[in-house]
Amino acid sequence: MATLSYARYGKDNVRLYKVQRNEDGTQDVTEMTVCTLLEGDITESWTKADNSGIVATDTQKQTVYIMAKLHPVNPPELFASILGDHFLSTYSHIHVAHVSVTVHRWTRMEVDGKPHPHSFMRDGVETRVVEAVARRSKGITIRSGIKGLLVLKSTGSQFWGFHRDEFTRLPETWDRILSTEVEAGWNWRSFSALDEVKKDVAAFNKAWSDARKITLETFATENSPSVQNTMYLMSEQILAAVPRVESVEYSLPNKHYFEIDLSWYKGLKNTGADAEVYAPQSDPNGLIQCTVTRKGASPKL
Repeated sequence: MATLSYARYGKDNVRLYKVQRNEDGTQDVTEMTVCTLLEGDITESWTKADNSGIVATDTQKQTVYIMAKLHPVNPPELFASILGDHFLSTYSHIHVAHVSVTVHRWTRMEVDGKPHPHSFMRDGVETRVVEAVARRSKGITIRSGIKGLLVLKSTGSQFWGFHRDEFTRLPETWDRILSTEVEAGWNWRSFSALDEVKKDVAAFNKAWSDARKITLETFATENSPSVQNTMYLMSEQILAAVPRVESVEYSLPNKHYFEIDLSWYKGLKNTGADAEVYAPQSDPNGLIQCTVTRKGASPKL
């Protein structure tokens, strides 16, 4: 005998662009990709081919567009919460709504040393991400984050004192290139309802700005003894800066740059203190992850 133990469905990769026309003649733009997934009394679509409880994925897509017209899309935490709340309040048989939002960068251009009123450029693949889950009678949980923030420093990184055995070939180093593609997330204390999200709306953009600033400044200024220690220091600072955040997560792949021994060519020195030319390596790579939880919150280990 078989039983359906879990099911959800929705619309993925809903592309959305919204323009805000300001009274001073300037314009602001937001481009995002949205995913909606619904849970509830929907199992008979799987088990009995009965689609009467299915809110069509096209309906979900159209809902994203209409809610974007009727409500602000910034900050994305608010927009994701509005969407989740809408699905629960509109469809009594839907009990959980998952909404993921990825915000793509558009940075205002400068022309003749001044911000241009309506022209923008994409100055990187970094995205701002949000995952909101609305549960009937249980409120809204929100995770905010950063993805695709590629950083590098040419010195100011070490790695030594690690365990060694017969399988170890990696030499210790007190000066190396450090590069990673930052994926960071911070989990907010649960919100009782959409109204509570709205009351805290100013905190979301500030938290994103603070987390990004902390990540960049700590990466740049610390003489890092390890990626592990650096990400822990970043997490501590984010928890201190954003009181409502309960935990911070980092996932940092190590982007390796290896010295090239060129001594075979006329004794050319290019290792150690003489190293200037390196070979970037895409894989295999180190991958370091952690979750740092505020004392008193429930750790996820």
